[in-house]
Amino acid sequence: MKIAVIGTGAMGSIYAARFSKAGHDVIAIDVWQDHVDYINKNGLLIEGPDGQIIAKKIRASTNISDVKGCDFYIIATKAMKLEESIKNLKDQVKLNSPIITIQNGLGAGNIISKYMPKNNIILGVAEGFGASLKAPGRIIHTANKQIRLGSISKKTRENELQNIVSAWRSGGLKTEIYENIEQLIWEKLLCNVTLSGPCSIFRCNVKELFNKKEYWTFALNCMQEAYAVGLAKGIPFSFEDPIDYVTDFAKRVGSAKPSMLQDFEAKKKTEIAFINGAIPPLAAEFKISTPFNNNVCKIIHDAEKRFR
Repeated sequence: MKIAVIGTGAMGSIYAARFSKAGHDVIAIDVWQDHVDYINKNGLLIEGPDGQIIAKKIRASTNISDVKGCDFYIIATKAMKLEESIKNLKDQVKLNSPIITIQNGLGAGNIISKYMPKNNIILGVAEGFGASLKAPGRIIHTANKQIRLGSISKKTRENELQNIVSAWRSGGLKTEIYENIEQLIWEKLLCNVTLSGPCSIFRCNVKELFNKKEYWTFALNCMQEAYAVGLAKGIPFSFEDPIDYVTDFAKRVGSAKPSMLQDFEAKKKTEIAFINGAIPPLAAEFKISTPFNNNVCKIIHDAEKRFR
């Protein structure tokens, strides 16, 4: 298949490399010229759970018009770049082109559906999929548990979904289709709300957050606000005790640093608006108070104003 990956940070680079090694024709789009030049000259080097992958047949470009005629498109940018990416992409592709994005937080489906038909929008959740970009063309991939994909429309053709999943699996990515992708997005959101914002404001990794009682209590309060909103929206959570759920997740990721904390430490704009920041506006619709998430957002937004 011919596959476009828009945004080749850590996650996008892993997708691109694995698709390419599986024999697919991959075009990678990124704004970082050094990264693009390195990929075209040397390929992508992934150090991961399956050993080392070197993918040398990827075509990389900074020009979005180079993606015409692909079988499907993956937008792997950060959440705050998603709308800009789909705006740039929409004029280069057919309206029936499948668009896939795996994002932290909420809102991806609403953003893309402003520009493309819902029938062809596929959202995903990456579970146990740690990754970091170390240098141009070099990525560290720490875990490869599962990719979960699902359409936001009941009208998406089943055979089209199966073809996409087959391509992901061919790259060694454990991929499944889920009928209610919104439920999975919300369940992942609870974990992100618990860990991303709190780890960033306390400047600690997940293990340190969990081991300090005051920090962990604060984090759980953030989560419980989000859980209350999810229940009010009718999300059919697969568990009865959200504290047990996020506690188990925190124990499994150990001393990992959430991507938000990594961005915060690098003085880059974070995805706070799509994670902890997504909760207060939704909560207002149900008259649910969110003082903990409000505080997290204020601290991070105030700090971001000082970033260059």
